Amino acid sequence: MQQQIAKLNDLKIAPRKVRLIAGLIRGLSTQEAEAQLLFSNQRSAQPLLKLLRSAIANAKNNAKLNTDQLFIKSIIVNQGTMLKRFLPRSMGRATPIHKKLSHVVLVLEESKVKLLKRFVITPPPKKTGKTAKAKAQKPKTVEKKAEMPKEKSGFFKRLFQRKSV
Repeated sequence: MQQQIAKLNDLKIAPRKVRLIAGLIRGLSTQEAEAQLLFSNQRSAQPLLKLLRSAIANAKNNAKLNTDQLFIKSIIVNQGTMLKRFLPRSMGRATPIHKKLSHVVLVLEESKVKLLKRFVITPPPKKTGKTAKAKAQKPKTVEKKAEMPKEKSGFFKRLFQRKSV
């Protein structure tokens, strides 16, 4: 079976937190994994979704694999470099702060049997400039109605009713 590998290096989320979401999608078909990641509320779900979509696009365009038969063979989350910072404390001391980064390796494989399509996921439409129809339309003019001044209430009402000296 053919495989497609995608890597994401230096993700600025701790590996322990990324592994929680990676465990959810391990072994699922790409469609089900995408649905899981779309509805997951964790911060690490968005970068993993982007990585998954990138791997699917690479499998489709570069390796000419059938995207309907792809599933996640493995997803590995390793610890990357650690940024070391210090927090000043009382009496001249300093407390170390370790900001951990993650490396994610995603392996897609084409299955022998055709996988069932349970979800239909449509990607969001791409943002483009103004269309020809929007340019052709004349801008709408807004007529302003004669508005009555609103009554001031509370503190401001009393403040502005005072006589100036």
